[in-house]
Amino acid sequence: MIARFEELDWQQTRMGELMLRRRTDPETGDMIYEVKLEDEYLMSSLFTVAEEELATLGLAACTGDELSVLVGGLGLGYTAVTALADARVARLEVIDALPAVIDWHERELLPVSAQLVRDARTTLTHDDFFAVVRQEPDADARRRDAILLDVDHSPRHTLDPSHADLYTEAGLTALARHLADRGVFALWSDDPPDGDFMKILAAVFDDTRAHVVDFDNRLTGGVSSNTVYVGVRR
Repeated sequence: MIARFEELDWQQTRMGELMLRRRTDPETGDMIYEVKLEDEYLMSSLFTVAEEELATLGLAACTGDELSVLVGGLGLGYTAVTALADARVARLEVIDALPAVIDWHERELLPVSAQLVRDARTTLTHDDFFAVVRQEPDADARRRDAILLDVDHSPRHTLDPSHADLYTEAGLTALARHLADRGVFALWSDDPPDGDFMKILAAVFDDTRAHVVDFDNRLTGGVSSNTVYVGVRR
């Protein structure tokens, strides 16, 4: 049986041609949503476990209530809606550099879009996350209790060369200024745990961990893994 594709949106962006499409899974009949940038697959609703675990593991390291959470990278929305499922979250801002992605959710084109945009705690912001965290935070701005980041494939494999400086000690130190005391930084990666990056993370944050998230991969018939890095601001 040949999978049938439906193009939901196509836009030219500063990073190249961006496409949102859905198809019918020939085995289950379920609808699968996919995002492509040029010829590269960015994400699929077939595999959302690690995106969800980014929020679960990051918020598990947080203490207190009335949490203010910043998510870098909107994507299909699974990290954001998982964060909203934590009753301690009072405010959730999601920053994405591509207005097309925000538009998809505002038009409720994706499976979790309605749940995300209809929650009064949610703010979707069109901006460059990397530029935002390089800047000194406003003196009167409330620091974040958690920053959850899922944009690049990994610290070594970035979508744009301008992102690379974040994954240095100086870049992470700048990001940490946006966190409250004992605030949490969590990062998704498609690569296995990276020892060199862990040393950089540990130079800036306490209680650093690299969690391996396994999930069944029906495309390969085996098990695939992603990594979620977590650190607490000292």
